[in-house]
Amino acid sequence: MPHLVERAGNANVGGGSITAFYTVLAEGDDNNDPIADAARGVLDGHIVLSRSLAESGHFPAIDIEASVSRVMPDIVDAEHLQMARDVRRLYSLYQQNRDLISVGAYQPGSDRRIDQAIEKNAAIKDFLQQDMNEPVDIGRSLHELGLLLNIDRAVNA
Repeated sequence: MPHLVERAGNANVGGGSITAFYTVLAEGDDNNDPIADAARGVLDGHIVLSRSLAESGHFPAIDIEASVSRVMPDIVDAEHLQMARDVRRLYSLYQQNRDLISVGAYQPGSDRRIDQAIEKNAAIKDFLQQDMNEPVDIGRSLHELGLLLNIDRAVNA
């Protein structure tokens, strides 16, 4: 697999670009499949699509907890990186406590971080969804991400 991936690279020209997309289908959504695991170890990042998100009407059905970019720290500014980390943290915290929250076992005020995750959950889900006929440029995306996190960021369109 490393040889296949290296063949798609842009060699000494281009200065860095996306040179290939590889699709790995794992049987039964098994992320521990040996081929999927080998791909994750070789590629610079991976986008994991979730059947459960798609079934719930969430598109694109990207599982942000399971998806990773090893190059993001090298290609975005520190503020963008921190905002992305903050949203992932809030999303993950909500998912980890979803059962307690849904049955009413979580008492608001018990944990400030969980309270914030609950407060931002609907906005995060809205932010993570996009109609396929709705283009969004990076400036608008960063602006909306800042609004979600209550950060005033100018649009760099």
